[in-house]
Amino acid sequence: MVRITVSIALATVLALGLSSAEVSAQGQPEGQLNIAFDASIAPTFLDPAETPGIGTPFVFLYALHDAMMKPLPGNDMAPCVAESWKEGADGLTYEFKLREGLKFHNGDPVTAEDVKFSFLRYRGASAKLLHDRVKSVDVVDPLRVRFVLHAPWPDFLVFYATPATGAAWVVPKKYIEKVGEDGFRRQPVGLGPYRFVSAKPGIELVVEANEQYWRKKPTIKRIVFKGVPDRTTRLAMLKTGEADIGYLMVGLEAATIKADPKLKLAKVIAPAAWWVEFPEQWNPKSPWHDRRVRLAANLAVDKQAINEAENSPSASIRIHTTWYRRSVSWPKPAIPTASTRESSRRCLRSRRWARPWEPTSGRSAFAPACGPWSARPSWRPGGRRSWAASS
Repeated sequence: MVRITVSIALATVLALGLSSAEVSAQGQPEGQLNIAFDASIAPTFLDPAETPGIGTPFVFLYALHDAMMKPLPGNDMAPCVAESWKEGADGLTYEFKLREGLKFHNGDPVTAEDVKFSFLRYRGASAKLLHDRVKSVDVVDPLRVRFVLHAPWPDFLVFYATPATGAAWVVPKKYIEKVGEDGFRRQPVGLGPYRFVSAKPGIELVVEANEQYWRKKPTIKRIVFKGVPDRTTRLAMLKTGEADIGYLMVGLEAATIKADPKLKLAKVIAPAAWWVEFPEQWNPKSPWHDRRVRLAANLAVDKQAINEAENSPSASIRIHTTWYRRSVSWPKPAIPTASTRESSRRCLRSRRWARPWEPTSGRSAFAPACGPWSARPSWRPGGRRSWAASS
């Protein structure tokens, strides 16, 4: 998803204490950072077991929890709770050595039992796939755990140890067994750089620095996340000083920030793919069923104008129209070579329509011919392997 890269970027900043190592070595954490987040903060975002396969929860997981390994700058699979691991020669086993001396926020030591418990408890994205593929999770000793597969699966670490799932994020077994699932939901305990203080579901999350965090001490004492889905409201909070950081500021709001000398547009949007999809292409009676019509729309859309209007001139966006066969999920790209209005006209004339797509009108020039099917494509963000074929 488009959000996963953006969310991981912010989450990584939080995991690193929002500063360089030189600054973090100067003294105790101090101050409060207010973040106007671009979504409601669901209670499930604070529990690794509930990770739904999108990037948004990782902002909070990076703050409160830690994983066996996770993406960090310069390393997409950086060792964290697991300081090392090895794959068996037969491809059936993966053995992890845990870092010594790690403790959860409540003081409980982190052990292999917690790793096993966290994996078996996981019920988020791809949980069934992982549980079906893993034959057993064996605790070799307090700091060593072995995953045994039913059959060799080269993608095991892709699903277990990346943001594809939350299965590798470790939670305290003893604490959850003591307080129950509801208790953990109300007062989550992790081993990340920040510890839970309070939360108002959907509205606010408050966390404080964990000065015993193993990687390095955070420099910000307290972070207040405020769920603010409306972009205009986030901008107003920045202008009044109610928020120090406004998340996902694009479009008109981004332009307003760039024009305000008191504000700084630090980042527009992380690299991601956006595409136009024609859901009616499967309907034989729809104009979108004709490849030439889809190609005409692709050639006529002013991609640069959309980029500048929705993001900013400094962003980079490449828009393709999607077309794929049901039997092949992700075919190789077939990008048109001539993106001109004349090419669009030729495509439509071959379909016996006289006028091209009119992107400035907000509708299709051939909308009447579309009947009830609607000539408007849907805009969607894409993430992993989202370079779908152009046609």
